[in-house]
Amino acid sequence: MTITAAADGSALGNPGPAGWAWYVNDDCWRAGGWPHGTNNQGELMAVLDLFRCTAHLPDEELHILCDSQYVINSVTKWMPGWKRKGWRKADGKPVLNVEILREIDQSLAGRKYRFEWVRGHAGHDLNEAADDRARAAATAYQQGVAVRSGPGFVRGDGAAVSRPRTGASGGTDRAAGGAPSAAALKAPGQQELLTPSGRSNQPDLFSEPDLFSELEADPFAAQAGPETAPEAIVEAQERELLRPDTRADIGRTGVLLHPEFTEIGTSGRLWTRDSMMMALEENPGGGAELDLIGADRVGAEAVLLTYRSKGRAGSSLRSSLWVLDGSQWRLRFHQGTPEA
Repeated sequence: MTITAAADGSALGNPGPAGWAWYVNDDCWRAGGWPHGTNNQGELMAVLDLFRCTAHLPDEELHILCDSQYVINSVTKWMPGWKRKGWRKADGKPVLNVEILREIDQSLAGRKYRFEWVRGHAGHDLNEAADDRARAAATAYQQGVAVRSGPGFVRGDGAAVSRPRTGASGGTDRAAGGAPSAAALKAPGQQELLTPSGRSNQPDLFSEPDLFSELEADPFAAQAGPETAPEAIVEAQERELLRPDTRADIGRTGVLLHPEFTEIGTSGRLWTRDSMMMALEENPGGGAELDLIGADRVGAEAVLLTYRSKGRAGSSLRSSLWVLDGSQWRLRFHQGTPEA
């Protein structure tokens, strides 16, 4: 069987609010985006997500319709040479969008696929449908509203596979010109996660592509042992997240934050995991002290932590919900309120 899908990207301003989408039919498509990105990043992300969402069907060929010669050439012609040169071009400069390309390269292993170039905006039904959805995602980020992410990949039995997880560490080497950078994703002063007084001015809304799932196991959990109380584990991990060196380490924050992590910032905006991780890596801020208020079990696999954080900018009252994800305690939700 061959899966035929169109993949497309959009950026309003290029760079600007950006979206991506792939489309098989009206019951089988997916879209997402970023507050700031380029057309090429959107085109690449659409291809990456399509491979991820069909990873459970490795024996079926992917027939990818794409109107970007850049994407087709990158994947089918240039990547082997870039890899041999350490992801650098012939002139020695870093490859643009290297992080998404690395993820695509890993997703290609064992897959059967072929690309077909189609002319954009020329009335091709699948290409137009993908373009419409990618542009709608970019527009949603521009307007600060929720993105329609779509049903995901729907198998023949009607079951959806819409949020795949990768086994890759994904993006710990943030070479120049890679996926949307923290600087691109954050506005001046943005610093919500576990910092005393940040104000988020640039929303990162629903359905972000998850580039950092399934990272290595938590070394603290291995050291703690089965006798260590969950409350003690999550308190130690919360304290770790208050350290600038931890927030600057995108590999470590990828372990501590749940794949579905969200935060409601002091501005009232909803933030997702990926943009927060990249923003904190770029600007981890100063350290803060934690005065514990309570650590309460709210279920067999959930702990609610409440505390006061104190830093140079003042103090905040904070709450964090930690959940057990396999054998790893991960932060699922966080909210903070500056203290008067």
